[in-house]
Amino acid sequence: MQKNRPTKIKKMSSKRTEERWFYLFISPWIIGFLCFILGPIIASFFLSFTNWDLFTPAKWVGLENYQNLMQDKIFWKTVYNTFYFALISVPLTMILSLGMAYLLAHKMRGMSFFRTIFYLPALVPIVASSMIFKFILAPDTGVINRFLAFFGIDGPAWLLDPTWVKMSFIFLAIWGVGANMVLLLAAIQGVPEELYESADMDGASKFKKFIHITIPIISPVIFFNLIMGIIGSLQAFSQIYILTGGGPNNASNMMVPYLFSNAFEFYKMGYASSIAWVLFLIIIIFTVIVFKSSSMWVYYESEVKK
Repeated sequence: MQKNRPTKIKKMSSKRTEERWFYLFISPWIIGFLCFILGPIIASFFLSFTNWDLFTPAKWVGLENYQNLMQDKIFWKTVYNTFYFALISVPLTMILSLGMAYLLAHKMRGMSFFRTIFYLPALVPIVASSMIFKFILAPDTGVINRFLAFFGIDGPAWLLDPTWVKMSFIFLAIWGVGANMVLLLAAIQGVPEELYESADMDGASKFKKFIHITIPIISPVIFFNLIMGIIGSLQAFSQIYILTGGGPNNASNMMVPYLFSNAFEFYKMGYASSIAWVLFLIIIIFTVIVFKSSSMWVYYESEVKK
């Protein structure tokens, strides 16, 4: 018994040392999470029930910010604009990226060049892309309106016309489909050739192979792109702030730019926090809906094996 005791003590000491090193290595992440994620989340939730302008002590107002939000016409305008942008841009980018990935997956001459060209816009930061589109969509000197003028068509003032300004941001969203395309392309190239060969033996057409083989197998990637697309479109900010600032007459204003203006232009931190929590609730609702529906259309390899 006495001989085994030193061995047990050494094992316990070694285990404690490993635990200390473990906590030491993860401590930067834990500290960062507490200081930069969890802390601001708790502070934002508290501030949403207060009236605070950054310079005077916060005053507790209860649900007043949320009540004012429900009566704020500009807020509801931003909600409409955000939903409009998300409901059009997300399906469009999903369809286009899937179509491009399917075409580029074929082994043909020059495909590497086209893959690079289509992916390059995704590498450009959103700020730079927005500045590029500011020139492209200029009323008189823009590339699009000059192209339309060549055919005798008077192009609209894209960023100044309330009718067309939201469509401008949808064009910008389409510009960045390369990131989704690359993920889908990798997924399509990972589909086993044996499945296509078996389908060919059964006389399946290309369309049937795409619907019944390609789509189910790459559905997890489609699911991922859909979730990220919804969250990203509901949180659109940089392109709006740079191109229009939410104008004209709030025609392009969305929830995050409106949150930003309330927080850092009007110093209504409590009101801005309430907008943030309403947006968070909307994102959660859409995310839960997509996750719940995924059981009907997303197929995983582990489930098939079972």
